[in-house]
Amino acid sequence: MKRFIFHSDLKPEKVEDYVELHSKPWAALMELIGDCHIHHYSISLRGTELYTYYEYTGSDYEADRKKMEDSPVMQEWWRYSKPCFLRHEEGIYYEDLEEVFYAP
Repeated sequence: MKRFIFHSDLKPEKVEDYVELHSKPWAALMELIGDCHIHHYSISLRGTELYTYYEYTGSDYEADRKKMEDSPVMQEWWRYSKPCFLRHEEGIYYEDLEEVFYAP
């Protein structure tokens, strides 16, 4: 199992849209996430900053990421969510955070 943590910034005027979108995730999206071996997925908000965490339990992360990215469900979800990000026009959505401590 591998843990992933990311940081992002939202456009201030898009915070409510982003929160609303994630308050009702589509069943097909949730199924896709599970099919790609991603679990304990959480997104936290502080002002306009997002902190994303998930655990990956599969054996080929790159293949599972590609499966998600190529999925029509994910493409449709991104049509709504990606414009909310501050650096959308640059195509930058997440910055990896380095885990410095973990206590199981």
